[in-house]
Amino acid sequence: MPVTGGWISGRYGRCVPTDRLRVSGSCIIGLDELEWRFTGAGGPGGQHANTANTRVELSFDVAASRSLGPRQRARLIERLGPVVRVVASDSRSQHRNRELALERMAERLAAALRVERPRVPTRVKRSAKEKRLKDKRQRSERKRSRARPAEE
Repeated sequence: MPVTGGWISGRYGRCVPTDRLRVSGSCIIGLDELEWRFTGAGGPGGQHANTANTRVELSFDVAASRSLGPRQRARLIERLGPVVRVVASDSRSQHRNRELALERMAERLAAALRVERPRVPTRVKRSAKEKRLKDKRQRSERKRSRARPAEE
C-alpha cells in the first residue's frame, strides 16, 4: 500500500514528498516502485500490539526500476543486490515506522551510490628521505659506540 499525495514530516522536521523519494541530487525514485508490507511487531505487548500491524518492511526492486540510470543500477546491484529491503519496527506507530523505513532506504541507496575518490599516493619529499637517513646513521653510531672496544 503506497503512501499517496501530500507531504509527511521526516527526521529533524524535514518534509518529504510522498510521491517520490529523493536519494541524492541525481537520483529520485517514485514511491510507486517501492513495495510496502505491514506485519505485527514481535515481542511482548498488550492488546494493541497483538492486533496492530506496525512493523514496516519496504523493498525496492533495483533491477526493474525505471527511475535509475544504467550506471546507478549497475552500482546498486553490485553493492546491494537486485532487491533492497529495509525494516522499521522501532515505533508503536505505523506512520512513524513508514517514515523511518523511507529514510533508511534513502540512506542505504545514497551510501551505495556514493563514489569514493581513488587515493593518489604522494611522493616522499627529499627532505624527509634525508632526515630518515640521518636519524638512521645516528642510531647506528649510537649502537656501535655501545659495543666492546676492539682488541689491539
